[in-house]
Amino acid sequence: MKIQQIFAIVLIAVFTLSACNTETKKAPEVSIAKTPKMQKVAINISGMTCEIGCAKTIQSKLSKKAGITSAKVIFKDSLGLVEFDANTISAEDINTFINGIAGGGLYTVKSSKQVADFDTVEK
Repeated sequence: MKIQQIFAIVLIAVFTLSACNTETKKAPEVSIAKTPKMQKVAINISGMTCEIGCAKTIQSKLSKKAGITSAKVIFKDSLGLVEFDANTISAEDINTFINGIAGGGLYTVKSSKQVADFDTVEK
């Protein structure tokens, strides 16, 4: 009789422990890469006082920003030409980024417009 009781207790313990492990395995999430949505924007920037210190600094910082594929700042025209992936960053984010360079207040985006081609931008 004692063997039957021990066997019953062991059987109940096995069922209890196996019932606690009801975690279902989820299929791994598959990341679908979005096709880049490339856009170009021409930005009028005020506050630049020199080509080497200001224009090149803005250009360098823009070039390193995630989502921006190319950036060119033309000092004499106070113009920034930026190509970017709209899935990653927006034109408004770029404007805010430029306004915040050097602690903010030094450079200001006066206007920004989307363009189809940089060759058509009036300088």
